[in-house]
Amino acid sequence: MSSSSISERMDRLPITPHHRTAIFALAFAYFFEFADLNTFAFAAPGVMKAWHIAVGSVAFITSASFGGMFLGAVTAGWLADAIGRKRALVLTVLCYALFSLLNAASWNVLSLAAFRFLTGVGLSGMTVTANTYVSEFFPASARGKTMGRIMTVGLVGIPATAWFARTFVPMAPWGWRAVFVWGSLGLIALVFVARMKESPRWLLRRHREAQALQIVEELEALAAARPAARAAAAVHLQREPIDYGRRVPLSRLFEPAERHRTIILLLVWVFQTLGFYGFVAWVPTLLVKHGFSVVHSLTFASVIAVCNPLGAILASYLVERFERRWFITVDGMLIAAFGLGFGLSFQPAAILVFGALVMLSIQAMAVGLYTYTPELFPTEVRSTGMGLTYGVGRLANVLGPFVVSLLFEAYGYGSVFVYIAACWLAVSAIVGLFGTSTTGRSLEALHGAAPGREEAA
Repeated sequence: MSSSSISERMDRLPITPHHRTAIFALAFAYFFEFADLNTFAFAAPGVMKAWHIAVGSVAFITSASFGGMFLGAVTAGWLADAIGRKRALVLTVLCYALFSLLNAASWNVLSLAAFRFLTGVGLSGMTVTANTYVSEFFPASARGKTMGRIMTVGLVGIPATAWFARTFVPMAPWGWRAVFVWGSLGLIALVFVARMKESPRWLLRRHREAQALQIVEELEALAAARPAARAAAAVHLQREPIDYGRRVPLSRLFEPAERHRTIILLLVWVFQTLGFYGFVAWVPTLLVKHGFSVVHSLTFASVIAVCNPLGAILASYLVERFERRWFITVDGMLIAAFGLGFGLSFQPAAILVFGALVMLSIQAMAVGLYTYTPELFPTEVRSTGMGLTYGVGRLANVLGPFVVSLLFEAYGYGSVFVYIAACWLAVSAIVGLFGTSTTGRSLEALHGAAPGREEAA
């Protein structure tokens, strides 16, 4: 059996009940992942008021979480390639949810920074694993659309968190702690993740051909509306031992066949992360420093946050209609323009309009890049490659909060948005000039796999 035959059969499939189970489980996991990712951004005004800390302390805590995200992305990338996409997903969801709960027990800046670091490990690990799973488990014609739909539901977690914070943070000095408890509810996602199927492409790379074939045949039987022997298959799958061997070294990503794409994605994720979190993580705090009250700042942020899932909905219709390379390029330019408009606005109506446009386009970009990145790596290093590039972006943003803080203190509010726009223009230039076209192509076609190649590996 070859990866090409598995790929062809999976790419011919319609969306089956097992696909829908995966969509539901990942959407639920993403809901609280995105909620948890933004808890500190919405809790920060309350923390500043309760502990009487400065912008620099907020930058330190934010920076710590991105250090954790780097570690989590790289570790989970290797873990998912070593023990499987499903097992890695369970571990990363468990990690981010439990440590989010501990955030609520923080007693000073250092303890909160430590807990945010550990929460970040799970958050980015879950993202890397989930994105890899979507790219491998869903048909080529539906990868982008599926990612968009999953993220549409997941991104509802951001406005839900924003309005939760808007209600609880002003209520009492302890209100910000409730926001972190909310983020820990991602534990519930494990109930649904446990019902997902492992990626047949990953199983085949681990020489577990029988197991991969069983899953593909079960998907085909469901597609043909015929009952499959799911119970027997489930018993067989559960008894398969974990194979920790045959680890592909990180250097594989920098061999001639992969080096070009790896370097491009490293640069893209560095600038994307700096631009994304330069806006998303700082808007509530910057608005307070710009002269708005905590209540007004959180209200603006909450209204703008409603547009998060709308951006994913928009992308789910466009990301398969247009080549992803050009979708990402144009969208980056739009984010830069809208971000500058936000930074130059001083009236509430203009702030809301430009903020909404930034959020729409920024989350459409997330769908594009979450789909595009794992497509550019072959199966044996797909999760590792996604983890490295995504993780290096998070590592770069360890310095990002301090850049924002220094720009704000030295040059004022508007300078932050010039910096954000420059980051997004860099993303557009890199993908537009050096990217690869992937839309509608099988993963094996993108990497030159031919029948028999997998057996020889």
